[in-house]
Amino acid sequence: MSSIGKLMKQAARIQRQMEDVQSQLASKTVETSSGGGVVKVAAKCDGTLASIKIDPQAVNPADTELLEDLILTAVNSALSQAKETSNAEMGKVTSGLNIPGLV
Repeated sequence: MSSIGKLMKQAARIQRQMEDVQSQLASKTVETSSGGGVVKVAAKCDGTLASIKIDPQAVNPADTELLEDLILTAVNSALSQAKETSNAEMGKVTSGLNIPGLV
């Protein structure tokens, strides 16, 4: 088999593996919190948010800025962890191949 044929088979195999990993990542979640657990966020490793939980004691109409900051911190942390997990899993598939656009 020619080297082009081998390369095409390898690319097809990697594409199938990437699709499998992406499907698995869509169901994998990471959780984080801020404010000592007052705001909890779960994010899926496909980059979407799964849930946001807020302790009712944190809701103070006179200080909504604090709550907004806590939510923003927890969301950014969850999305960052999800992205790290996704990159690590996709990196396993590409096995160190440096092909632009794959990871």
